[in-house]
Amino acid sequence: MPLTVAIVGGSVAGLTAAIELRSLGCHVEVFERSATEMKSRGGGIVLQQNVIDWFSGTLGLPLDRVSTRTDFLRYFDRDGNVVSNRQKVWHNTSWSTLHKALLATFGSASYHAGATAVDVAQDEHEAVVTFEDGSVCSADLVIFADGISSVGRARLSPQTQPEYAGYIGWRGTVEESLLTSTTLTALADSMSYYVGENTHIILYPIPGPDGQLSVGERLMNFVWYRNIPAGDEFTSMVTDRKGRLCSVSVQAGEVKQEFVDQVRIDAEVLLPAVASEVVVKTAQPYIQIMQDTIADRMAYGRVALIGDAAFASRPHAAAWTAKAVSDGLALAEHLEKSQFDVTEALANWEPAQLEIGRNLFNRVREMGARSQFENSWEPGDPTFDFGLFGPDI
Repeated sequence: MPLTVAIVGGSVAGLTAAIELRSLGCHVEVFERSATEMKSRGGGIVLQQNVIDWFSGTLGLPLDRVSTRTDFLRYFDRDGNVVSNRQKVWHNTSWSTLHKALLATFGSASYHAGATAVDVAQDEHEAVVTFEDGSVCSADLVIFADGISSVGRARLSPQTQPEYAGYIGWRGTVEESLLTSTTLTALADSMSYYVGENTHIILYPIPGPDGQLSVGERLMNFVWYRNIPAGDEFTSMVTDRKGRLCSVSVQAGEVKQEFVDQVRIDAEVLLPAVASEVVVKTAQPYIQIMQDTIADRMAYGRVALIGDAAFASRPHAAAWTAKAVSDGLALAEHLEKSQFDVTEALANWEPAQLEIGRNLFNRVREMGARSQFENSWEPGDPTFDFGLFGPDI
C-alpha cells in the first residue's frame, strides 16, 4: 500500500525526497513556509557527484543545462599572482537554478507555499503536522526538511541549539558583464581562492539570473570568511535594517549600510584586486552566520529530520547540499527495502546518515579552525578540496 508522506520544507532537501518518494508510489505533499517564489536564496552551490548522478539519471537533466564548469583550482596571493593552479573540474550552479529544476519536476499541485508548521505529534499509526493557520496534515511519514531553524528539530530535540563558530561569511554575486576583462579572465575558468591571515575568500561562476551559462552572462559568486567575535559588534552586524536580530543570515538588501560600506573598503585593503573587484561591485552583499547545529538523532518513530534540519554547519567542504540529497535518497531506498514499514526503515536509515553528518561536521570544523584561526592552510593544499566523504570524495 503506498504511503502518505508530508514533507515540511520545500527547498532542495525536501524536493529531492519528495521526487524520489513519489517515484516509489508514495502520495507526497510538500509544505513550504515561504509564501513567495524563492529566487536567490543561498547563492552558489558546488555539485558533488551524488547530486550530478541523480540529476542526470533520475531527473534526466543534462548537466550543461543547469551548471557552469570550472577547470582549475587556482590560488592567488595578495598581489594577485597565481601561486597554485591545479587542474580540477567542478560543476557549479545557483540555489535558484537548482530549486527551479526540482520544482518543475515535482510540480505545483502538491506544493503548498505559505504553510508554516508549528508542531508535530504522532502515535503508532500516523504523524500529524499542525500549521500556523490551525490546519493539520496527517501522514504515515513526516519529513522535516525545513533548514537550520527547523520546527521539527525544535519540537523533537529542543536541546540541540546552533553554536556560533566565531566568524561570518560575506556572500554575494555580481554580473560578469560588470567585471573588468582582467578580472573576468582570471576567474572565469577556475574555482579561485585567496588565503590570508585569519581569513579567506572563494570565488566561482554560477548561472545567471535566468540560467544564463555563457561567459560574460553568468554571475560571479563569492564567500569571504571574516572573524567577528561574539559581542556588540557581531550583534550589530547581524541586526538588520529593520532592527531584527537575525539568527541565520542577514539577507541581501537588509544588511545595514555602514557594514556594506565598510566591507567594500576592507576588500580593497585586504584582498587581491581580482577578488576585491567582485566584492566592491556586488550591489547587495549579505551575511551568513557561521554556526554548527548537530543532531543526536534523525529518526523519531514516524518523523525524520533531513538536510539542515538535522545537520547544519560551515560550507567549507561544499557538501551540505550533497548531504541533504543523500539523506533523501537513502531514506527512499530504506523504505523500499522494508516494504514501506516506516519505523523499520527509519531505524535502519538513521545510523549511516548520522555517521556521514558527523564526519562531515568534523571535517569542516577542522577546515574552519585551520583557515580562520591557526593559519595552517597553504595555498593548493589538497586536504581542503571539496567532498561529501572527504577531500575529492
